[in-house]
Amino acid sequence: MTRPDADTPPVACIVGRSPVRLFGLDGAQRLERQLRAAGLPRVIHNGAALPVDGAVQLVRGDYLFDDRTLRDLAASPGTILSVSNRRGTTMVAAHVPAMWAADARALLAGAEPAPVIPDVTVRSPNSLSSAYLGKLLKAAPPVLLPISAERAGALERHLFEGSYKGVTDLVTKWLWPVPARWATRWCAGWGITPNGVTGLSLALAVLTALLFMRGALGLGLALAWLMTFLDTVDGKLARVTVTSTQFGHIFDHAIDLVHPPLWYVAWAYGVAGDAAGLAPMQAALIAIVVGYIAGRLIESAFEFFLAGFSLFTWEPFDSCFRLITARRNPNLLLLTGFALAGLPRQGLDAVAVWTVVSSLVLAIRVVQAAVARARHRPLRPWLEEIDGDRTRLPLCRRPFVPDLAALRRLMQ
Repeated sequence: MTRPDADTPPVACIVGRSPVRLFGLDGAQRLERQLRAAGLPRVIHNGAALPVDGAVQLVRGDYLFDDRTLRDLAASPGTILSVSNRRGTTMVAAHVPAMWAADARALLAGAEPAPVIPDVTVRSPNSLSSAYLGKLLKAAPPVLLPISAERAGALERHLFEGSYKGVTDLVTKWLWPVPARWATRWCAGWGITPNGVTGLSLALAVLTALLFMRGALGLGLALAWLMTFLDTVDGKLARVTVTSTQFGHIFDHAIDLVHPPLWYVAWAYGVAGDAAGLAPMQAALIAIVVGYIAGRLIESAFEFFLAGFSLFTWEPFDSCFRLITARRNPNLLLLTGFALAGLPRQGLDAVAVWTVVSSLVLAIRVVQAAVARARHRPLRPWLEEIDGDRTRLPLCRRPFVPDLAALRRLMQ
C-alpha cells in the first residue's frame, strides 16, 4: 500500500442511503453531487469495493451535509466527524488512509464493538469549518442533520434558508422567501433547471423594457416584479439541487448587471412618448446611469483592493444600508409607488436622487475603510465574529443572522 498523496483528492464513499427526497434528491444523489462539487471526482457507494491505496472520505448517506463540511473534510486527512444530541454521539463521516477505510465504514455503520482507528482526530462540524460564508454574505454554523421522512419539510426549509443570502435588499429578504421556497420546490419537482428559470428571467427583462418604452407602465411593472422574483428563485434552485455551474453564475449575474439601466431608459422613453420628449429627463438618466456604474465600481474597489470581501458585510451599518441601497428592487419600489400615485416622471427623478445619494454613501464608506486600513486597523466582516446566538445582538443586527432555535430542534 502507498501513502496518500496530498495532491490527490480522496475517493469518496457513501455509506448507506436515505430514500427521503429533499427537493427531488434522495440522500445519496445529493451527496454524490456535493462531493463532486467539493473536488472529489470519484464517488463509490456502500456496496462497491474500497480502494487499497490513497485516502478515502466516507460519509453517511442518511445525513444532510453542508457543502463546506464536505470540502473542509477533504482537506483534513486523519479526521472523523461526529454529531452529538440528547441521544448520544454519532460518527457520520471520516477521512482516512485506504488501509483503514473498511474499519471507518464499519464505524459509520454503527458496528459493535466500534472499530478503533489509529492516528485520527474526532471533530465536530463547528471545529472543522468557519461559520462565515463569504459568498452568501452570512454567518451560519455548519451542521449535520439526520434525514427522516417526518422531518422532510423542516429539512427542506433548512436547505432553502441555507441557500439564501444573509445580506440583501429588503424585498428579497422579507417579501420573497416564502413564495420563493414554494416556487423552488415546484421547479425541483418538475425538473426545471436553474438556467431555464434564468432564461425566463431574461425574456421577462426584455419584455419589461419593451412595455416601458410603449408606455404600458403598469403591465411592465407587473412583469418587472415577476422577473425579480424569478431572479431569486434561480439561484436558490441551483443551490438546493446542487446544480450550480460557472456558466449559470455568469449568465445570471450578467443579466442582473445590465438590465436595470436599460429599464430606466425605457421608462423615461415611455413617459416622454417619443425621443424628442426625453430632453427634460436627460439629467435624471445621466445621474442614474453614472451613479449606478459608480456604485458598482466602488463596491468592487472595496472588495478587490481593500478588503477581499463585500463592502456590505464590513460593519452592521453597511448590511443595513444594503437593504435600501439604490439597486434594482429598492428603485423598483420607488417607480411603483410614484406610478401608483400618477407621477411616473417624478418616480424617475426619485430613482436618480437616490442613486446619487447611495453612491456617495458607498464612496464615503470606501474612504473610511482606506483610512482604517492605513492606520493598520484590520478590515474584517462583522458577521465573521458572530457566535451563532443572535439573542445577544442588538435588534438592528438580528435580521442578518439566522435564528438557530429551530435548527437545534432538528439536531435532536
